[in-house]
Amino acid sequence: MKKILLYLPLLAVAAVMLGCSPQAKWNHEQKRAMRESLRQYRDMAYLQDLTDPEFVVFSDDVAVDLENSYPVYTTFMQMDGVDDTVRMFVVTTIVEELDADARNMRHLYPYRYLVSQGMLPDGLTHDQQTEFYKCLAQKVNGHYNTMNQFFNAILADTTDNSQLAQFQRQCANDLFNWVVEVEEVEVTEE
Repeated sequence: MKKILLYLPLLAVAAVMLGCSPQAKWNHEQKRAMRESLRQYRDMAYLQDLTDPEFVVFSDDVAVDLENSYPVYTTFMQMDGVDDTVRMFVVTTIVEELDADARNMRHLYPYRYLVSQGMLPDGLTHDQQTEFYKCLAQKVNGHYNTMNQFFNAILADTTDNSQLAQFQRQCANDLFNWVVEVEEVEVTEE
């Protein structure tokens, strides 16, 4: 009996310490709040073309990665630069998804956008679009050694003569005999 009485204060201290220790995992409400806040990134090029179920899977992946890296939700939400950290995890997840399947480039270069730019003809079937993206993926995978090189090329892609635009033109020509002509505009100073 004396032993039990001696252990009671130790048990009370342990219970208080466990009760005050940081939460090990995010609760359901915290995860839901993070998924909702990720909706603000839906306008990013890759994410615009995802269906709602695809976006749910994407946002779940980001939320799980954030939870694993920052297990205490309240501490994470209060840290400086939390928005930049979330954006970094979003971009990292996009790059990882592209690395897993380069044909996901349909999200970076949506068909309707390529038609509006004169890069592809209008009215391609789903199978023809799939062939185009396979061709583009093969060219990208053959040219860029790492996903970082490819991602940096996307970020730096500002001209019609970029390597990525050349790949798009080559695939359009090879598959559909669609020739894209790039006009050089001469700028003169007055």
